[in-house]
Amino acid sequence: MFSYITSWPHPIPSAWFIADPATMFIDCLGGDIITKMQDDKTGGVPIRTVKSFLSKIPSVVTGTDIVQWLMKNLSIEDPVEAIHVGSLIAAQGYIFPISDHVLTMKDDGTFYRFQAPYFWPSNCWEPENTDYAIYLCKRTMQNKARLELADYEAENLARLQRAFARKWEFIFMQAEAQVKIDRKKDKTERKILDSQERAFWDVHRPVPGCVNTTEMDIRKCRRLKNPQKVKKSVYGVTEESQSQSPVHIPSQPIRKTTKEDIRKQITFLSAQIDRHCLKMSKVAESLIAYTEQYVEYDPLITPAEPSNPWISDDITLWDIEMSKEPSQQRVKRWGFSFDEVLKDQVGRDQFLRFLESEFSSENLSWVVADSSFLRLPTSSPSQEHIYKLMKSDSYARFLRSNAYQDLLLAKKKPESEQGRRTSLEKFTRSVVSSAGFLPSTGLCMSSDIPYSPCQPHPRSVTGRGGQ
Repeated sequence: MFSYITSWPHPIPSAWFIADPATMFIDCLGGDIITKMQDDKTGGVPIRTVKSFLSKIPSVVTGTDIVQWLMKNLSIEDPVEAIHVGSLIAAQGYIFPISDHVLTMKDDGTFYRFQAPYFWPSNCWEPENTDYAIYLCKRTMQNKARLELADYEAENLARLQRAFARKWEFIFMQAEAQVKIDRKKDKTERKILDSQERAFWDVHRPVPGCVNTTEMDIRKCRRLKNPQKVKKSVYGVTEESQSQSPVHIPSQPIRKTTKEDIRKQITFLSAQIDRHCLKMSKVAESLIAYTEQYVEYDPLITPAEPSNPWISDDITLWDIEMSKEPSQQRVKRWGFSFDEVLKDQVGRDQFLRFLESEFSSENLSWVVADSSFLRLPTSSPSQEHIYKLMKSDSYARFLRSNAYQDLLLAKKKPESEQGRRTSLEKFTRSVVSSAGFLPSTGLCMSSDIPYSPCQPHPRSVTGRGGQ
């Protein structure tokens, strides 16, 4: 195969072969191979008319003849490779089976027909949906078994009829005109043309599940060589709506690039280079670190203590948050970032007291008042400088100050002292209860004598006096 390509008489750009071998082979050699295959003088494939019981099948070849010709003329030794090459040519629509919508090559007696040069994909067709609607509508007007719509074609016709409801009368008139023209042609010629037109649409509107070969780079390469190329219609009808083709070709000529356009592109690319980009691994590490840092503050991961008041009847958590004495967990969160201090009213008050001791409390008042404008692009450099200075200097000194450290330690000490106090109270209550006192009032449970907690108990006085 490659020996045949290198020995082909027409010049082939080497860049095509290096960049896209499939595009080079199909686009450059496909038409030449088909032309040579139809040439009887140079030993082409025998084209014949097959007679059946009540009809004739004109201008057909068998798949076996095509495969044998490819093996002989392309120096292919393996029949599988020859079938593959034939399938590539058939997938582009140069050859098509006369009784199947699936464009593939088989090494058997299946009948194939050559596509007309007008419908070759090398002409860079970009058919409109209006053309497809005219074609389907035209087939419904002809009462012939070979022109009946397949299921997927009937669905496409219904969809197009809904899409072009306003101009369907115009499409119907175009289809009628095409049918009148076709009826004037010879019967054999009309039969061949109908099959070639069907094969053309099998390439550009393939059967569901089949590969759409029009999505390849074949037309991109040709547009690069001819950027002024515009869309063209099969039946000379222009469509106002956007085509559903996978490759969009602009309807107007491309404007030539100017120096100003190049300068704008350079400026844009320079700005993109200066952007701070992070690797995905660094982003993942940052997200993991953030999640681990705030895991104890996430009620979905760590149950709140006390219970969440939104899902329980206990509002102790809200009372704690409203109190002026912050919890250790709350104080610890202030050390995460400067914004955490500003978001918490108690933390902001503590930070303000620290700044008052350094005679810089006016900075915090300004930051709190204008915090919503700091992230806007209209903020002045001086405003941003003051905010960054407080974030990097005052906030760092606040975390190292005795005021913040005392708040952290103060929340640890009462817990241990409360535990010891609770144990002492339990012991005192047990002793007092065994002696007959009320723990809360210090009153005797069995005596009717008035007693003040500041005076000794009557029984103890009487006992000592009796001694």
